[in-house]
Amino acid sequence: MKQTAPQRQNFRMQRWVAVVSVVLLAVKFVAYYYTSSVAVLTDAMESIVNVIAGLIGLYSLYVAAQPRDQNHPYGHGKAEFLSAAIEGILIGIAGIFILYEAIYKLVFPEAIKKTDIGIILIGATAVINYALGVFCVRLGRKNNSLALEASGKHLQTDTYSTIAVIIGLIIMHFTQLIWVDAVVAILLSLFIIYTSYHITRRSIAGIMDEADTSLLTDMVDLINRNRSNNWVDMHNLRVIKYGSILHIDAHLTVPWYFTVKQAHHEVDIFSDLIRKNYGASLELFIHSDGCIEGPQCPICINADCPVRKQVFTKKIEWTLENVLKNKRHNTQTTSLIL
Repeated sequence: MKQTAPQRQNFRMQRWVAVVSVVLLAVKFVAYYYTSSVAVLTDAMESIVNVIAGLIGLYSLYVAAQPRDQNHPYGHGKAEFLSAAIEGILIGIAGIFILYEAIYKLVFPEAIKKTDIGIILIGATAVINYALGVFCVRLGRKNNSLALEASGKHLQTDTYSTIAVIIGLIIMHFTQLIWVDAVVAILLSLFIIYTSYHITRRSIAGIMDEADTSLLTDMVDLINRNRSNNWVDMHNLRVIKYGSILHIDAHLTVPWYFTVKQAHHEVDIFSDLIRKNYGASLELFIHSDGCIEGPQCPICINADCPVRKQVFTKKIEWTLENVLKNKRHNTQTTSLIL
């Protein structure tokens, strides 16, 4: 199985992230050489993490794009979650180190030199970082790549911290207030540590297959709006994300008298609806159940049912609370997971 077009796009973008991160790292250390600013050093230290994270992200996208095999029947997409988790941890370590250095410089301040050169060099890195970050986040969301989206957010975070560094340098350039340097670095370190927590938390949620309630809510709303009269019920809906691929399971109840071909047609309609709105990078496992005569008649919206035993009384709106359960509505029947 070859790489898909989205996977190739993700890999190329992550490769650019790695290359640009190395160049910007060099520029920031040149700026630190000229200024001796701990805030600039803070920015440079974070860029070291950018380089490491960029390389890890590049490798993770390569691994995630590998086809499924006997040992990995769902593919290798989890590598992206692991990559993002490592990136989050590295960001946190950098934040703690920067906090220590900033507090030290606040207690034992040193003179800041050539702030004008620092402003020019650091300003250039900010523009490049932000532009690259925007592209990464957009492509990552488009292709469902957590690793690429994490890289983009990291670059944007780096840009915000760089802007703070520039503001600090401008203040010191006009006021000669040396303590501003350390204060800016302390604030940045706290922001970096917060970013670390956010990225790591999301990565662990993916590794542990935590339900994405926002995605599920949106999906259930879509199905409700486009519900076929032959979809008597739906339950046991589950969504798991493996890299850029969504694995969706659900039990769809159709009229009991449908032939296999008719039931399969309804499953195809259901699957096409999901693919149209969530892209082609999906694996759907839709199990069709026959409705139960009598108990489920009152909730069946099919007005043309030729074998109805009871009159229709109420249409059940599907919600997260009732479609995630492994139980049919209006019955005491629990479906077997085969």
